[in-house]
Amino acid sequence: MGSTPPSYKGHRYPVEVISHCVWLYFRFPLSFREVEELMLQRGVIVSYETIRRWCLKFGQSYANALRRRRPRPGDKWHLDEVFVKINGVRHYLWRAVDQDGNVLDILVQNRRNKAAARRFFRRLLKTTRAVPRVLVTDKFRSYGAAHREVMPSVEHRSHKGLNNRAENSHQPTRQREGAMKGFRSVGGAQRFLAAFSGISPHFRPRRHRMTAPAHRTEMTVRFVIWDQITGATAPLTAA
Repeated sequence: MGSTPPSYKGHRYPVEVISHCVWLYFRFPLSFREVEELMLQRGVIVSYETIRRWCLKFGQSYANALRRRRPRPGDKWHLDEVFVKINGVRHYLWRAVDQDGNVLDILVQNRRNKAAARRFFRRLLKTTRAVPRVLVTDKFRSYGAAHREVMPSVEHRSHKGLNNRAENSHQPTRQREGAMKGFRSVGGAQRFLAAFSGISPHFRPRRHRMTAPAHRTEMTVRFVIWDQITGATAPLTAA
């Protein structure tokens, strides 16, 4: 599926520099200042504040383009929620993945109840434009109540042991949350995680299921896709 790269009009840095900085920030647990340092080592002088603006402006656009290239989601959805501290206040990160581990949607909410589950279900159906065959959750009762209201025809399996797929998908977020020393606002957390959940998995194939040559081939393909959706024509090289 084709996609038109975003416009870089008005930016004095080439697209290769911009897309590389965004890739570094969302792919690895780096701060903006650390990305600035890595770029300086390559001979590219760019401030961490400029990198921050690039990530805000282009991160979600890149993530959306990558999602459009993915196949339709599987028919078995795993849902889970974990708490996140934002400015010392507990909030909840709701996440849905399919049976292949592809992130379907995320939502940061300040409640963990039936209304919050119902809101996430409705948002999930709107985002994916699909209805699953099976819904897998833990035994949190609000899932069952929201399921009966929003997706009563869908089979619901409620068992903690069946939901490892969703629980494992939280691990990269936890790693990044620690590197960032927490999120500073609900809106900032939602913006970052929406882009992060679209970009980071693109560069995280199931390495344990691949031989080394197969992994290198797969990553080469994924970098080609990245260059296509960002509009970059060549990899960044040191000055």
